[in-house]
Amino acid sequence: MELGDSATVIPDSFMGYRDDITMQMTMILDQIRAPLIVPVLRLAVYICLTMSVMLFVERVYMGIVISLVKLFGRKPEKRFKYEPMKDDIEHGNSVYPMVLVQIPMYNEREVYQLSIGAACGLSWPSDRIVIQVLDDSTDPTIKELVEKECSRWASKGVNIKYEIRDNRNGYKAGALKEGMKKSYVKSCDYVAIFDADFQPEPDYLWRTVPFLLHNPKLALVQARWKFVNSDECLMTRMQEMSLDYHFTVEQEVGSSTYAFFGFNGTAGIWRISALSEAGGWKDRTTVEDMDLAVRASLKGWKFLYLGSLKVKNELPSTFKAYRYQQHRWSCGPANLFRKMAFEIMTNKNVTLWKKVHVIYSFFMVRKIVAHIVTFIFYCVILPATVLVPEVSVPKWGAVYIPSIITLLNAVGTPRSLHLMVFWILFENVMSLHRTKATFIGLLEGGRVNEWIVTEKLGDLKAKSATKTPKKLSFRFGDRIHVLELGVGMYLLFVGCYDVFFGKNHYYLYLFAQAIAFFIAGLGQIGTFVPNS
Repeated sequence: MELGDSATVIPDSFMGYRDDITMQMTMILDQIRAPLIVPVLRLAVYICLTMSVMLFVERVYMGIVISLVKLFGRKPEKRFKYEPMKDDIEHGNSVYPMVLVQIPMYNEREVYQLSIGAACGLSWPSDRIVIQVLDDSTDPTIKELVEKECSRWASKGVNIKYEIRDNRNGYKAGALKEGMKKSYVKSCDYVAIFDADFQPEPDYLWRTVPFLLHNPKLALVQARWKFVNSDECLMTRMQEMSLDYHFTVEQEVGSSTYAFFGFNGTAGIWRISALSEAGGWKDRTTVEDMDLAVRASLKGWKFLYLGSLKVKNELPSTFKAYRYQQHRWSCGPANLFRKMAFEIMTNKNVTLWKKVHVIYSFFMVRKIVAHIVTFIFYCVILPATVLVPEVSVPKWGAVYIPSIITLLNAVGTPRSLHLMVFWILFENVMSLHRTKATFIGLLEGGRVNEWIVTEKLGDLKAKSATKTPKKLSFRFGDRIHVLELGVGMYLLFVGCYDVFFGKNHYYLYLFAQAIAFFIAGLGQIGTFVPNS
């Protein structure tokens, strides 16, 4: 063979394109398409379909259980002993348990008065309750305001303690842990916890304490959240839909079947002896509340979710605050699963079925699979099949299963059924961050212990509206999100390809989802409050 005979060295198919880089890349892709791209994509589809089925079965199971709970009226008063508290003339207030109310806060200028006022307004014998404000604020002005507010309530005869520390080690878990070390806490039987934007009704203790008092194996009574700003913007309506399902179905099912669910970190009241037996507060993850709940459950303690008791609170209404919150809520559970999976499997205090529930249902499906399959399947793999028509997704996996899951999610907020399409698109956008955070938690990446307090606006929006209008200004990086824009461009490209060359007819979904990513990527979502 002569060296000059290029035709024998270079295939004929490459001869016309050797000077054209674009065409050569096309040829390379064509060469590896069948042996590499198609098998890999097909495997990814199978994996995603398996995860979709796992999520589907979980949703159907919970739908059946919650229907039976509602049908047979398994109210908390029937599952646990409950007797209202009564006055005792002979023993006086000594028959009432001593209750500690903890309010952890950090630079909460807009809401500190609401939470402190609501806690001080709780109806309970004044000598049997201690309000403990745990102020980790770094702004001296805010610290002074909070301390003055505590002094104002103390002057009215309220037993309120203002506690600070010289560091923020452990963040919220560290503050709660330090608060439990105070000498006056030793006389307390129960501890109720409210974040800075939560406002319990005056009868909160009257409705929760009797359950703990008459059921010695009950460690926690969790109330439902009630959102005061759900109608503020479309983003808060979307959050309401997701969280209402969590409280209406997930928490209720866990409480009714296994007496276990994840503590929501606020609006709950704990038996202090159970909290101590479980090892107290730990700051090894960003979900110290879930960590405590799992450890207490492994000790054999039971939990009760009281859906009829609602505590007012505020949803994050700025996209920046919501993204940070979702990172913490997604990264923390994945990291906790990594740390506790073996401990749960080897535990001998709980039944096998409860272990399966915690590991498979609670952690694997809800905290890991749900996030990953939403983004990877519907925003990456499904669009990719448009570009690689050799790989197809069955209609039941692309349409029927996600439709049924969506309808089952809608039961929590019937008033928002007409917003279902917007909710799907928004959840897919947020799944990008949840998936990223989940992998960071599983792999213990760089932001695994990142803790950024969720910004609360309180009355700031109303105050801003009364001020003289001024030109709005913002930094480019504050409202431009590259990841969302990148995914949006990918979906837009695939949608255009599907219009001209595709056979799947996914382009309506792809264009709508691309627009949703662009809207989020340009920061045109949620409430925008200008810097004062």
